[in-house]
Amino acid sequence: MDSPEVPPRREMADRLGLSMRASHVLVAVFVIVALIFAAIGAAMGDTFFLRLATEALIFAGLALSVDILLGYTGLLSLGQALYFGMGAYISALILKEVPSFWTAMGVVLVAALIVGTIAGLIANRVRGVYFALVTFGLAQVAARAVYNTRSLGASDGLIGVPIVPIHLGVGTIMSNAPASFFIFTLGFIVILYLASAYVLDTPFGRVLVALRANERRVPFLGYSTRNARVAAYVLAAVIASLSGALYPMLRGFVSPELMFFATSGNAVITVVTGGVGTLAGALYGSVILTVLKSIIGSITEHHLILIGILFMATVIFLPKGLMGLVRPWIELRLGGGKR
Repeated sequence: MDSPEVPPRREMADRLGLSMRASHVLVAVFVIVALIFAAIGAAMGDTFFLRLATEALIFAGLALSVDILLGYTGLLSLGQALYFGMGAYISALILKEVPSFWTAMGVVLVAALIVGTIAGLIANRVRGVYFALVTFGLAQVAARAVYNTRSLGASDGLIGVPIVPIHLGVGTIMSNAPASFFIFTLGFIVILYLASAYVLDTPFGRVLVALRANERRVPFLGYSTRNARVAAYVLAAVIASLSGALYPMLRGFVSPELMFFATSGNAVITVVTGGVGTLAGALYGSVILTVLKSIIGSITEHHLILIGILFMATVIFLPKGLMGLVRPWIELRLGGGKR
């Protein structure tokens, strides 16, 4: 005879699976619109907007890492800029010596795994607001260390990152080609999204959702809460670092500001605006926030005030973010009218 707990578990798995499929639809729409935008930009010979959109995609990777922690594990990290900036600095240092995309990404990946594991073990010794404060403190220490290190450019940052050829086997993309690098970055971020979605759709992902719902009950299911939290933290660190590694290829420099709290705070605002726990919301939220900062920033220097108002309005009137407006409709269609 089946245990009476099986149907609820199966129902929860079906609900989570339906939610993930809805996110896939939203990301597919995002990709189609992005490709149309790239085609128009290339036809018009545009550089500014394509590079701005590429930057939005790069920061979408950072927001994606925040959503894994906040939206699925229930962990508010105020220090994800640590890994984004670390990836950017390591990438810049490698590229200045060896202009090889794959070498830079490989070193960044290894560094993210090591630093993410160590920092994850430290941060996950505490819970709740203390976790947020510890992650904030770790990022601040790293940012201040970089800011005061002359070999890393100190307050001026690292400049002179060379143009990088990205060899893909079937062809080569140059980092200074606006349309090509935009499409490459789009593909890279989508791969990070798909990898995250795959992991979160496994039993490990179910454990993370259980941690967010009620952490005290997870040990009774035979899982280690600490190991799951650390694993989620490392996954988020890797995604943030790999995304940050693309930044110096786009801009040709890195600065300590990439590790400051403002970068982490913007990522949290991006996730809340797009929709916490949706993954797709990180992509949409990043584009919206980047466009607003660019447009409002060209009008007034007080753009942060307006962005703050947008954030508060989203929390009050759209607690599920922008994706909360469209995802239920998509889920209803995918579920055959049943919810």
